[in-house]
Amino acid sequence: MRKKGWHIPEETIRRLSLYLRTLRYLEKEGVRVISSERLTKHLHITSAQARKDLAYFGSFGHPGVGYNVRRLREKIEEILGLDRHWDVILVGAGKMGAAFLAYPGFRRFGFKIRAAFDNNPAKIGQKIGGIPVLDDQRMEEFIQANRIRAAIITVPASAAQDVARRLVGSGITAILNFAPRYLSIPEHIHIKSVDVAMELENLVYYLTNS
Repeated sequence: MRKKGWHIPEETIRRLSLYLRTLRYLEKEGVRVISSERLTKHLHITSAQARKDLAYFGSFGHPGVGYNVRRLREKIEEILGLDRHWDVILVGAGKMGAAFLAYPGFRRFGFKIRAAFDNNPAKIGQKIGGIPVLDDQRMEEFIQANRIRAAIITVPASAAQDVARRLVGSGITAILNFAPRYLSIPEHIHIKSVDVAMELENLVYYLTNS
């Protein structure tokens, strides 16, 4: 899909997700054709940047006409791999983990949390949002038996590094980490870390300096 030999900047991939959300909304509203200006109107992104981002993957629009909303939405889903279903596991069925398990929206975007893992006997054997919580000692076996490639970490910071080590050793190649700490993992593993406290700190900076 991407042009051969081109390196795709990480920020471009992030913006594709923003374009996709906008296109899904517009499609629900019955919009069939959209200009790059309208696509980026509420995203704080220039139309030129959007055209440049999309050009990494081919030609999708027509000068003076714009983009077909449905076709562009389908193409971006294909680029991001969202035209397929992805099995995921979650490690840590505490308050944050339970919130993820109870959220029904992941399935709409092609993600299925197959199981959660925890070391708390009070949680093991329960179902949250219809998803079983299993003993974390079964994690490696489950990953390998079901060929799971992606995992979400929602354990306390003190346990996160060991969990990441076990995940990588079991064949996980993509990790979404919500533990508030840096994780040392091999370079070939794709990891995204979300530190909610850090994001709030950044917001407070803008509040105090505005």
